[in-house]
Amino acid sequence: PDNPRYVLGGSYLGTIEALDMQSKASTKIMAAPIQYLGRAARDMKYLYNWNAPIIKSQHEPNTFYHCAQLVLRTRDMGMTWEEVSPDLTRNMDDKQGKGGGPYTVEAVGAENYGTIPYMIDSPHEKGVFWTGSDDGFVNITKDNGATWQNVTPKGLQECLVNAIEVSPHDPATAYIATTRYKFNDYTPAIYKTTDYGKSWTNISTGIPYGAFTRVVREDENRSDLLYAGTEKGVYISWNGGKSWEAFQLNLPKTPITDLKVHKGNLIVATSGRSFWILDDLKALAQYRDSKNEVAILNPADAMNGSWYSPLSGNTDKFKGTHPYNGVNPANGMVIYYQLPKLSDSTHISLEILNSNGKLVRSFSSQRDKEAPIFRGGGPPQAPLLSKKEGLNRFVWDMKYPLLPGIPGVYMEARFRGHLAPPGSYTLNLKVDEKVATTVGKIVAVPSYETKAGQYAEYDAFMTEMEQNLTQMHDQVNALFKAQKQLKSVIAGLKDDALKAAGKKLFEQMEAWDKNMVQRKSKAYDDVENFPNKFTAEYLFLIDATNSSIPRVNRSSIDRKTELDMQWDKLSQEADRLIKNAIPAYNKQLWDADIGAIQVKD
Repeated sequence: PDNPRYVLGGSYLGTIEALDMQSKASTKIMAAPIQYLGRAARDMKYLYNWNAPIIKSQHEPNTFYHCAQLVLRTRDMGMTWEEVSPDLTRNMDDKQGKGGGPYTVEAVGAENYGTIPYMIDSPHEKGVFWTGSDDGFVNITKDNGATWQNVTPKGLQECLVNAIEVSPHDPATAYIATTRYKFNDYTPAIYKTTDYGKSWTNISTGIPYGAFTRVVREDENRSDLLYAGTEKGVYISWNGGKSWEAFQLNLPKTPITDLKVHKGNLIVATSGRSFWILDDLKALAQYRDSKNEVAILNPADAMNGSWYSPLSGNTDKFKGTHPYNGVNPANGMVIYYQLPKLSDSTHISLEILNSNGKLVRSFSSQRDKEAPIFRGGGPPQAPLLSKKEGLNRFVWDMKYPLLPGIPGVYMEARFRGHLAPPGSYTLNLKVDEKVATTVGKIVAVPSYETKAGQYAEYDAFMTEMEQNLTQMHDQVNALFKAQKQLKSVIAGLKDDALKAAGKKLFEQMEAWDKNMVQRKSKAYDDVENFPNKFTAEYLFLIDATNSSIPRVNRSSIDRKTELDMQWDKLSQEADRLIKNAIPAYNKQLWDADIGAIQVKD
């Protein structure tokens, strides 16, 4: 792991090579290069399993182990090997004849019996190793191979010890997954020890007959959270193996040959159905089966990368990945929260605040009924929070709020906020009077080449533009609504002076609106025929600056300066209309006993 240039690999008969990934060449390093073809197993020096273990010491540099019926060690990349154990199998002579007998001999050495198919190095302690044999023996050494103890569970029949797991939480706790399917016995059999193998407990309750066991692993973050790979899929235990339940989800029902807990994910090797990954084990480690609890789980760190994944969405329609296509993990902060059973009228919300306490984004379980729906040329609808009983999943895309659009106007833009910068974010889940809080982190992609302060500069620049655009479109929408009211009022007036004043105000409002947006554009091709107006130019600058790798270029700064100078004049005119012209005309309407024009600023 600390030098990926060299990889050790092998197959049956003790064949083993050291591959140099730099030169793409290899060196054969068999411990005993003996021709075994045609020999009985009892006449071979070393008996290897077809899947003979090759492991690297976690505590001693450049030290590797290779298992036959005993353990071999090399400290010089296979230049020399030494035996560091006695025979650790049952060593049954009557089962060490020639393969394929008695009728057709096929003595190639591949189907030897009385071998070690599994060895593991304790992650906690130097010199502690466990081995499991294919005929049912478990052994341990605590002194780097100087002495070994047979710690096979009492009464364990002849079987295949297929996998061993040392608990990541306790050096004395270990698990073995055994199977007797070659004896036509399909009973699941997982054993647990908490005292280095002095005593064992069978922990297979809940796994049905037929789902014989191949592997068991313990979660890195939560003690006693176990995953088992069986002939008929994956099982999970929340209580250290006292009971198990199916954990299949959308995984095809297939033999599970190995499992690995790696960086918060469960890696699943199947027989014939490829590799699978279950993300977000951190959520499982925090989950508590409580029906009355409002809780938000601490999310895994989210990387501010840029990739597509169907797992990024927030929809119940997505039922899992395609059985033949691999997918990326979700691109965003994956947030899990638990809810009790809620009434239909109960509203829940999620607020996301940065480290300064400033609101970055909020979400709701309820759609704003007054919010316009755009079929194109405007913002998409914001995702809704699920409020189902139990565990819910929501993905924040790490972006600032959607930008408001102009109903009835098509503009070629994304209307999406920029990515929030790396940092810590407070997540507040509100349900009635209850508030559940946790903290999530966005971490920078290490391969992005950025300078000190670059994220902060980009965040400030984009935030200011998005706030400006929001103000622009809010004013456009408010004044256009007032403009339509004014047009209706004018049509019913009989006082010529009041009518003339109203028409003059209408013309001023219409002129400002025409400078701000192009209302002739109703679909994509229209933007090619009718010139874009001011806010479309501002939106274009936002999108042109909104990049995966954040950086504010001089061209964006210069263009913003130009547009801000234009906005100063347009904003002053909007303020005059909202604060002076419309209130003054409203006074004339009130004096004439006519209702006023409403403007929401």
